[in-house]
Amino acid sequence: MSNTNETLFGQGANTYANIFTYMGLPLSRDLNDEVDAVVMGVPYDLATTGRSGARFGPTGIRQASSQLRWEEKRWPWRFSLADKLKVIDYGDITFEDAYHESMIEEVVAAASHILTAGKTLLTLGGDHFITLPLLRAVHKVYGKVALVHFDAHTDNEQREEVINHGSMFHHAPIEGLIDSDKSVQVGIRTEYDYDNHPFTVLDAAWANTHSAEEIVAEIKKVVGDSPVYLSFDIDCLDPAYAPGTGTPVAGGISSDKAMQIIRALGDVNIVAMDLMEVAPAYDHADITALAGATLALEMLYMMAAKR
Repeated sequence: MSNTNETLFGQGANTYANIFTYMGLPLSRDLNDEVDAVVMGVPYDLATTGRSGARFGPTGIRQASSQLRWEEKRWPWRFSLADKLKVIDYGDITFEDAYHESMIEEVVAAASHILTAGKTLLTLGGDHFITLPLLRAVHKVYGKVALVHFDAHTDNEQREEVINHGSMFHHAPIEGLIDSDKSVQVGIRTEYDYDNHPFTVLDAAWANTHSAEEIVAEIKKVVGDSPVYLSFDIDCLDPAYAPGTGTPVAGGISSDKAMQIIRALGDVNIVAMDLMEVAPAYDHADITALAGATLALEMLYMMAAKR
């Protein structure tokens, strides 16, 4: 008979049984020396301006990740993730329902705890506002960072209110969390202030007509050797690949191109990452949740390949 823990989590978990964690990873908050990376969920969507439902994103992504467990070595990588990177699932951050400040405080505290312990953090959302408290935690450990941001929207609306998933990258530079001159946004295809925008933009039309290698070259040119926060809003993908999100916009990049880009970011100094805005209620056949789970896995493999 199999060991109980192995049956519930890790190698003993199969596609359909005991889908509790992302990729069947151990459910743990033990940040011991063996742990390299942490997957954390934040089920919050009270800052959304479109269709709500991203609070169910972390669970949806975890459930969809069960379809990825069978492949010991994720194609096209030539190694098993577990051989190079010890990853745990930290579970979801809990906070007082409907209280923004409670979520913000809990996320900053948990992320700070994980990052201070020297672990790479991958957060599953949730609406994109969550990235602001995550950046506050990152700043405590790494100082001002560059932002590599995949999205249909710049999320740079100049709103006075801070709690909004369309304005956190207006407030982040004001708070001194990110370096605008070294930050780049990929896949943008909605209106922004073209003359005064603070970040480099590789818009969707440009990204769709250039190769992943050319896109990555531009990203590296902007960020240099700065510490980088990687944030991926699932609506960067065209709705054909990700219909299950609150603010879908036609004309995005494909899931294949997104994966190619992420795979090639291994020599960028990425210190933390997130995957946001999966809203399962608007999904069909788990298309979006599976895309989110797969992109998150590529991020982990990309970090593992550095070792």
